[in-house]
Amino acid sequence: MTRLHRFLDDDSGATSLEYGLIVSLIFLVILSALTAFGGTSSGIFNTAMNTLRSAMGG
Repeated sequence: MTRLHRFLDDDSGATSLEYGLIVSLIFLVILSALTAFGGTSSGIFNTAMNTLRSAMGG
């Protein structure tokens, strides 16, 4: 019974698990932000390039 109590009271790996969860959540937020703004930013750059190309006479 004491081994079971010692096992249940042991929280030495909890910190690394929490850090792993935080890093994975941050990664998911960054990935979703890049996905959401990817189409918008490519449209902006395409418009700018087309404007520059027409201004140069091409």
